[in-house]
Amino acid sequence: MFLLPSMFTAGNIAAGYYAITQSLQGSILEPHHFDYAALAIGFAIPFDALDGRIARMTNTTSEFGKELDSLADVITFGVAPSILAFTWGFHMLPATMDPMLRQRLVQIGGFVCFLFLLCGASRLARFNISHDPVPKNPGRPDRKYFVGMPIPAAAGILAAVVHFFGGVPIFNWWLAITWIALVGIIGFLMVSTWRFWSGKEINLSSRRPFRLIILIGLIIYLMVFFSKEVLFTMAFIYMFSGIVARAAYSWQRNRHASLHQPPSTTGSTH
Repeated sequence: MFLLPSMFTAGNIAAGYYAITQSLQGSILEPHHFDYAALAIGFAIPFDALDGRIARMTNTTSEFGKELDSLADVITFGVAPSILAFTWGFHMLPATMDPMLRQRLVQIGGFVCFLFLLCGASRLARFNISHDPVPKNPGRPDRKYFVGMPIPAAAGILAAVVHFFGGVPIFNWWLAITWIALVGIIGFLMVSTWRFWSGKEINLSSRRPFRLIILIGLIIYLMVFFSKEVLFTMAFIYMFSGIVARAAYSWQRNRHASLHQPPSTTGSTH
């Protein structure tokens, strides 16, 4: 039983390693390798979600399992998506474009992809040492939230974009600039203290989980037959949920502060 959670973690690492090898094999003539890499990162997310839950269900949690899970996340959701983001978004830019512009985009893109990896590792380190962290924009008390975007979700967004384009690499400069901005924003969201829904309140062991099971089955069906559109939409809905929640909280706080601000006095009496 103690080996069971580690087997799921090993599957997570295997998916990350496969994604790295496919990213290195991808090219303009063979874009399906990039698509395979994106799909491998996507398949690793359920493995990462299940290993911890299985360990808790079987009462086989251990410090070894926790450390192995963190190292697996760095490989699969840090190294693999950063390599995929660089090779797909910048390394395959056409040689026919302005050489100076292409060189700058490759250099800046490589640096931003490294920042994504660094932010992901920092996010994992903060998660490992923090106990019951509270986001700066707390939501409903009956819901559990992640403080900062979790690294599997961040990797999933990059993979969803690559999969949406069928692995066909970026071919012009303005798309490369957009890709730089997106990778940088996702890296920032990982190290931010904004709230992101964790889904931990979902309970399949409830007495009447029929509606939830039907909903999950419908989502799986759509993901299988309309994977490009569904995964792309789900990824960006999740990303913007944290951004919108933070913006709404800031607006409400500023409005509350302005309503309760004491009126300023003009002049003085003697």
